[in-house]
Amino acid sequence: MNRQFTLPFLLLICSSCLIAQQTSTILRGVITDSSGAILPAAQVTLTSPAGQIKTAVADANGVYVFRDVAPGDYTVRSSTPQLVLLEPVQVSLTSGTRTLNLQLDVAPLSERVEVNTDAPPTIGTAAQENASALVMRGSDLDALSDDSEDLLADLQALAGPSAGPNGGSIYVDGFSGGELPSKESIREVRINQNPFSPEYDKVGYGRIEVITKPGTNHFHGNLNYNLDTDAWNTRNPYSAIKAPLLLNEFENTISGTLGKRASFTLDANQNNVDNGSIVNAVTLDQQTFVASPFFDVFKTIQRRTRLYPRIDYQLNDKNTLTFRYAFTHGDIQGAGIGAFDLVSRGYHTRYMTQTVQVIESALLGPNAVNETRFQYYRNAMQMLPNSLSPEIQVLGSFNGGGAQIGHSSDAQDNYEFQNITTLARGAHAWRFGVRARLQRDDNVSPLYFNGTFTFDGGVEPVLNANNQPVIDSSGQPVLAQTTSIERYRRTILFQSLGMSAIQTSALGGGPTQFTIGSGASGLTVSQFDVGLFAGDDWQIRPNITLNLGLRYEAQDNIHDWRDFAPRIGVAWAPGAGPRNARPKLVVRAGFGVFYDRFMLANTLTAERYNGIDQQQYVFTNPTFFPNVPSMASLNQLQSTQVIQQVSPNLHAPFILQSAVTLERQLPRSSTVAVTYTNSYGPNALRSQDINAPLPGTYVPGVQNSGMYPLGHPGAVFLMESSGRYNQNQFIVNVNSKLSQSLSLSGSYVLNRAMSDTDGVTTFPADPYDLRGEYGPAATDARHRFTLSGTVDTKWNIRFSPLITLQSGLPFDITTGNDLYGTTLLNSRPGIATDTTRPGLVSTPYGLLDPNPIPSETLLSRNAGRGPGQMAVNLRIAKTFGLGPLRESNSSRAASGAQEAKGVKGIFSAPSNNRRYSLTFGMSFRNLLNHNNPGPIIGNLTSPLFGRANQLAGAVNGEGFSENADNRRLEMQTRFTF
Repeated sequence: MNRQFTLPFLLLICSSCLIAQQTSTILRGVITDSSGAILPAAQVTLTSPAGQIKTAVADANGVYVFRDVAPGDYTVRSSTPQLVLLEPVQVSLTSGTRTLNLQLDVAPLSERVEVNTDAPPTIGTAAQENASALVMRGSDLDALSDDSEDLLADLQALAGPSAGPNGGSIYVDGFSGGELPSKESIREVRINQNPFSPEYDKVGYGRIEVITKPGTNHFHGNLNYNLDTDAWNTRNPYSAIKAPLLLNEFENTISGTLGKRASFTLDANQNNVDNGSIVNAVTLDQQTFVASPFFDVFKTIQRRTRLYPRIDYQLNDKNTLTFRYAFTHGDIQGAGIGAFDLVSRGYHTRYMTQTVQVIESALLGPNAVNETRFQYYRNAMQMLPNSLSPEIQVLGSFNGGGAQIGHSSDAQDNYEFQNITTLARGAHAWRFGVRARLQRDDNVSPLYFNGTFTFDGGVEPVLNANNQPVIDSSGQPVLAQTTSIERYRRTILFQSLGMSAIQTSALGGGPTQFTIGSGASGLTVSQFDVGLFAGDDWQIRPNITLNLGLRYEAQDNIHDWRDFAPRIGVAWAPGAGPRNARPKLVVRAGFGVFYDRFMLANTLTAERYNGIDQQQYVFTNPTFFPNVPSMASLNQLQSTQVIQQVSPNLHAPFILQSAVTLERQLPRSSTVAVTYTNSYGPNALRSQDINAPLPGTYVPGVQNSGMYPLGHPGAVFLMESSGRYNQNQFIVNVNSKLSQSLSLSGSYVLNRAMSDTDGVTTFPADPYDLRGEYGPAATDARHRFTLSGTVDTKWNIRFSPLITLQSGLPFDITTGNDLYGTTLLNSRPGIATDTTRPGLVSTPYGLLDPNPIPSETLLSRNAGRGPGQMAVNLRIAKTFGLGPLRESNSSRAASGAQEAKGVKGIFSAPSNNRRYSLTFGMSFRNLLNHNNPGPIIGNLTSPLFGRANQLAGAVNGEGFSENADNRRLEMQTRFTF
């Protein structure tokens, strides 16, 4: 399939190289900073002796172009947020093409007020000028949270839902993975920019690109302190008492010069967070044997230290070198507690990450820039459980016992090499390069080595006050659907009465499953992947730009070597005005193929549970609860071993992405973009049990019953690329810079995403009947609205709102039972046709049968729909100037004159004429105290079915969490010098 796209695009790229170059007067060049990094969206002005001014904006490759310029002498100026061309350049133009590369430096403090860091939004035919993108710098970037966890959440909210099933992606200085730097180190953030660029492997919609700052040529710094305490916050609605929270964060940045050729930046951060982990479960009183809601709060102590030194060194006039090192050490005591997990399930985790980045930039000539990038990233983690006892998992009620992670550790080494060349010539701007990555994982995981007892509900006898079955008129026990906690209650009660396991089971008690692992806990795996790309931004005419690209990817741990990914985009400005004038209307269209790599974690899982290195045994209706026999004894009992494999025919999943956009320049420095996108994934990842008992041969609850296709009992989970994904989105983006004091950005997304899988861990409910698997995808949030901005007042107070509204996400409804002999408890209920059948459950989704008969239609996947979400965040900050004056009256007058053109009255551009500044701020998270429920419980046997037991949001990748309270108020102080 990929070959049919490859040849036409290769021909298009080659043909673009054969177009004759224009012979009119052209001025062009590449804009970089002092570290040699290219500067997309940098502004350039060309001023004639008569005072006539033309403007241009650098494209995504840092290339600016002035066409059809009259011969003569001109003055060139350029700037971008916090960077400026320190001295104007005089240039004399004659016929032909003149190349003038520009290098911007950090603006001295005395000059920064005159640098326009918040340029009004405009549109154009260049790829980086799409109005659906959001570029945050200056005051818009200041408006985001200082807290690293909240900053990431803010960026993801602004990026919106990604096109495709796997969410958005984040790149820091062009590198994939790694850590998000502190906000003070970020120069700008680009969201959804140039979505069809061949440089990136991920889909552009939902992509976040973070660009960090080089060092300054003057000693400069920011000292930040953030404080939050539960005394200011509101109670978490899923806790009976207010949970404790104490946040102390120190985030400091210092930069300066190391001589004429070098500069440095140093970030030093310390995050201390005592967060209340909230348990909201249904447990059993061991004395009265009564099930009741259970609430508990445990103070999880979280500590994190970060150091980020960076050095920029200019080797010579054409070569610059950037070195960056990042060190993070974290310690979390009481991880893993909360929601259904009791305090006994906690564990202690320690981790250390180190990142080394080296970037060398070289000017290869008047038209070419080459960047060589290398990154080494290491993440080492250890986890130690507080208890080594077996786990007791009562589905949808509580999880007790010990954490089944054992004394585990994981050390990941990631190497990434990139070499990218930008070449500008005539109407073409080429960008091509290669990225190679090597991942290695040393993993020790004695998972489930202590054993897990699982209790689910089901159709069981109704018991009277004497705990005897109720008999109907025909002499048969009356049956009814019971919950998981009721099954656990009967187990504990009947054991206390001295009943045997067989007697307990006959009365609806006893665990449903017992899972235990054994074998070698240590394993080392590795993966290598490579990607090559080439792209050409070809300005066919002043009002038409064609973007052509091709990418090729491959990796060594799957048998798939034909991953060609063509990309094409076109932008047309119908009825464009004079040359170099900004168009009022632009129409864009694009198409691209985007591959996802098969994750190394999947390879690790398959090699671990291959039945040789490590074994995972599942016992149905075990009779030895609560004791765990020795492995020698267990080997004599009948069990089922679970084996996991990767399909030899697996292909890297890919998305066919297409989009059409209509952009319009509006009055008062505003733009609007209306976009339609379609994302189609014909080979999404999912898993199946290829050794499930044949239909009608398995007796639920009877170990190893049925006929098995492979001739022996035991589940064989096969990871394969047989799923499908289809998404349609209608997106409206509005960006407005009404004045230097008022800017707003908003978006609305109408989304419909359908699939038959939500990832490689998705299994069909019935392994032999895939009907009903195609339904709403996990990303199917139908409506989403975001609004952000900055409002500056004449009192030097800045208001920065961020509002997100989203309709509910789907959730799957299951019986909590294994009805098909797969060892999985993911069976879905049937839609009842016989209302007299025992055990039926009345739900908002109809009358459901937890034990469906062949004549019943199974409920489709993700048939449930959770409530909507609303988050209103607000940041308020006031700045006080301290120390001597640092700007001239003329620059203040210029600033005032510029603001006079904007909105008057209480709005005013912020001004600080002093060398130092002190800022006091307050950050409100969930200002309206709205309850945003977390994942909805879809297990029919749970006493909390259809509800949530925690707030939305999860811990970050490091395990940090700050979700103890519902509405949070964080006090922030910043001293700048």
